[in-house]
Amino acid sequence: MNYRWFSISYTVVLAVSIVVVGLQTANSQQVPSDKSVVRQGPRLLIPGEHGIGGMVADFEFKDIRGKTYKLKDFSNRKASVIAMTSTSCPLSKKYLPTLVELAKTYSARDVAFVLVNAVETDKANEMQSALEMLSSDAIYAADTDGKIARAVNAKSTTDVIVLDSARTVVYHGAIDDQYGFGYSIDAPKNRFLADAIDAVLANESPIISATAAPGCVLAAKENSATAEQLTYHADISRLVQKHCLECHRDGGVAPFALDTYKDVMAHAPMIKDVVERGVMPPWFAAPIPGNAVSPWANDRSLASPEKRDLLAWLSSDHPQGDPKDAPLPRKFAGEWTIGKPDLIVQLPKPIAIKATGTMPYQFVTAETTLTEDRWVQGYEIVPTDRSVVHHVIVNVHTKGSGRILDREEGIGGYWAAYVPGNTLQIYPPGFARKLPAGATVSFQIHYTPNGKATQDQLRMGLIFAKGPPKYAVETLALADRDLNIRPGEANHIESVSRRIPRDINVLAYMAHMHVRGKAFKYELTTADGKPETLLDIPNYDFNWQLRYDYAQPRVIPAGSTVKVTAVFDNSTNNPANPDATKTVRWGPQTSDEMMIGYVETYRVLSDASESTDADQPDTQARSGGLVLGAIFQRMDSNGDGKVTRDEIPESQRQRLMRLDTNNDGSISLEEAERLRNFRNRNQ
Repeated sequence: MNYRWFSISYTVVLAVSIVVVGLQTANSQQVPSDKSVVRQGPRLLIPGEHGIGGMVADFEFKDIRGKTYKLKDFSNRKASVIAMTSTSCPLSKKYLPTLVELAKTYSARDVAFVLVNAVETDKANEMQSALEMLSSDAIYAADTDGKIARAVNAKSTTDVIVLDSARTVVYHGAIDDQYGFGYSIDAPKNRFLADAIDAVLANESPIISATAAPGCVLAAKENSATAEQLTYHADISRLVQKHCLECHRDGGVAPFALDTYKDVMAHAPMIKDVVERGVMPPWFAAPIPGNAVSPWANDRSLASPEKRDLLAWLSSDHPQGDPKDAPLPRKFAGEWTIGKPDLIVQLPKPIAIKATGTMPYQFVTAETTLTEDRWVQGYEIVPTDRSVVHHVIVNVHTKGSGRILDREEGIGGYWAAYVPGNTLQIYPPGFARKLPAGATVSFQIHYTPNGKATQDQLRMGLIFAKGPPKYAVETLALADRDLNIRPGEANHIESVSRRIPRDINVLAYMAHMHVRGKAFKYELTTADGKPETLLDIPNYDFNWQLRYDYAQPRVIPAGSTVKVTAVFDNSTNNPANPDATKTVRWGPQTSDEMMIGYVETYRVLSDASESTDADQPDTQARSGGLVLGAIFQRMDSNGDGKVTRDEIPESQRQRLMRLDTNNDGSISLEEAERLRNFRNRNQ
């Protein structure tokens, strides 16, 4: 399976490492809206708690004509669909024509369709009439004793389950969103079942893999295995494949592979320990109160049934089971996970990495030779020696933009990033970042010596959008440079707030601190005073600086205030603390500290050719005004609280110096704020 979108992201998940963005987790594609995104129809469910990735054990059944089948009989087909139905349930009746059309379409593409009537009192002649509507090779079974419903863990009479040829559940949920209790629309907006089948046929994972299915509720209970019944091939290999192999494989970035039973056995005590402690899979967002389902597309946490089964097997005699029950092997791309790049931007020359100690952040630029602007839908950063690269911040600078600053030092947003847990990004169709013609690309790189002298000459591969996008992706930053963390303080709190003058469409967040970072939180207060937690990271880990991708983009309304709060541990109880006797301030090295709350946003392009250059302050202000203070601090390179002519790129100097309303030869933050507020009132 291609787990690029396990997450939407994403993308799938790993359990002992990283996930590919993409996002298959909560498995819902980012579907933008110019105002707000409100999902209608079936609610999304947590894939791991709805059986996604598990194996359906073989069982025998008869169709209404009396012919006997076994589920394994369909293993020679590319996919199988078990569709619950009923001749008496109103919603099942409405969905029967849809199932008929899907069965006719996909039976021709080597997909088996089994319709299962799960209501004991439904009439045989009505079931026969339904069968006659289906394609000739579709199967209709009467599940009078509920055996089939229990085997596939069906919840309602419109539930559908999609299996691959190894009987692994790849989708479980609604057919689409056209009908529900109390509503119906002319045509579905989301064709969940068709999309899931298409994904399997393309050797990919569905973007949305688990939803509720409105229908008449069934009494079937989950057919969960006991600890004694769990085996490696039938159960554990699927969990490892879904949650671990992205990194823990030959050629992966993790220190050891988990490709085989022997690999898992060799590391079983370690796996048990990190799963019990919650260290793996790496996921640090706390559940949001009132949300039954995670809002994050790339949520890597183990669902309760998955964690229960994994720990039960690890605590047992580790039975292997039948190799015939193994899942289809997961395939990985070669050098580039995103596929062959359209453009590769590489460091001009290798950087020497010493064997021991620490290294200052490296700041390197590379020139591009594009003669026209291009829109980038995906990127991947690949070091030539992954073992020594901790994180990379990439920014793009327009040709002739003047002196290029280190963006993290100056607190700007980022154009691309390589951090523990996130090494690539693929945006949905219609979303892209702009790469201006002749741009300079800057790389800020944090190298961590590992005991052996080496060198690295990392590359960034880019995938161009097929055409002009509708949405321009940008990254904003909320930062506090005025850090003053006292010696020995275990819970030092810093916070910064920004008022939002216009609606902002948010795709993701990413928190950045150094080794004294302990916790991080994003909070929202609406214009009418309603508070809300957007993201809570109660246990920040410098070694895993994850992006938190919304499954559905979030609109932060105009008039709201966004606040980010960071907690630092500068005490001796922090084993990563370089020096608990030191007063810590803002600085670029790991022994210093930073506090940046990145916010990835998108804006609607009224013209595909519209500029989205992240170097232009007024462009970032138009996207919401969230980072006016950060832009000011970025340009104020000497930190004196004013921006002088010499601190402004030459290409922008004449225009920006108009902000100098008192004619003292410099711009204060107050002058910039007054102009922005005037513009907001008069637009």
